[in-house]
Amino acid sequence: MEKKKTSVHLPHDLIILILLRLPVKYLIRFKCVCKSWFSLISEPHFAKSQFQFTTATHTRRIIGLSSLSHEIRSIDVDAWLNDDLPSANLNFLLPKSYFPFEIIGSCGGFLFLYRFPDIYLWNPSTGFKKQIPVSSFDSNKPHDNLYGFGYDQSRDDYVLVVFSHVSSHLEVFSFPDNTWKEIEGTNFAYADPSHRKGFLFNEAIHWLAWSCDLNLDVIIVFDLIKRKLIEIPLQNDFGGLTLDADSGLWVFGETLSIWILTSDGERIEIWVLKEYKVHSSWNKTLVLSVDFIPDNLNVSPMYSTKNGEIIIVTTDGSILVKYNSKGQLLEHQSFCNAPSKVVMYTESLLSLPGDNE
Repeated sequence: MEKKKTSVHLPHDLIILILLRLPVKYLIRFKCVCKSWFSLISEPHFAKSQFQFTTATHTRRIIGLSSLSHEIRSIDVDAWLNDDLPSANLNFLLPKSYFPFEIIGSCGGFLFLYRFPDIYLWNPSTGFKKQIPVSSFDSNKPHDNLYGFGYDQSRDDYVLVVFSHVSSHLEVFSFPDNTWKEIEGTNFAYADPSHRKGFLFNEAIHWLAWSCDLNLDVIIVFDLIKRKLIEIPLQNDFGGLTLDADSGLWVFGETLSIWILTSDGERIEIWVLKEYKVHSSWNKTLVLSVDFIPDNLNVSPMYSTKNGEIIIVTTDGSILVKYNSKGQLLEHQSFCNAPSKVVMYTESLLSLPGDNE
């Protein structure tokens, strides 16, 4: 006699625990399994829990966006030398314009895209995008302003920052209130910075600038929790190298660092801040050789992988280069076919606070 087949039903709580452990790309596919899974994976609470639960295994991607050809290239930061080749299957739906946009930064899976007078936040993983109203202050002299993007965990709020190095006027955008708010007590004067994009580290936005009051290079720090602006003086000559457009802030391992391209364009020096906010604790840690890259292409570090390897990219996005933790060249490959803006972001299913779309 033929045995009757029995179906196995997993408890709903167990299904949730299993799904929470999966990468974003699989969860997006699994929305099509059934209506209950679609509803579960679409919930903001599930998205937040999944992002927090998988902190150690987040998929981090480098993405290249071309505003001219509308080409999109994306590659896994930690797996790119194995079998994860660049792909162009993402949906990018910004209005077409002759003027190229800037990628100000990334946080929580969102990219901050700016092309005056348009501001967008876009999640490449889900395709979600939101246009942000332009600050009336920013619309006057956008070329005088510095920009930043981060997340305030104490308020559960993403934060857009616009700061004038001329007038010291600083505003932040609040998503629950859908409005810009001025921050008082930011009376600092800076020369025209070569870096307008803020760097997110340790729940604060950082900019490299020249302080007119101190007459030296500083790191401007805007604390997203305290909503306060401070300075870190850079009383280090960095081996005689100049902090100009061929330098910048990044995170090497888990430490705030500065990269500087030498004047001959053949090497990048990595200087690490051993103790955060202590201006005298900079040490030169690595020197990367970039003499094989064509002279007409500038480079900058992008990210350090989970095992300590370093990825740099040409400023037009055409070449990606990987070094080991000792600064030895491992491999390089072509990336974007058209001039592109490039940034690293973390895959997520997250939505924006106060957004009911």
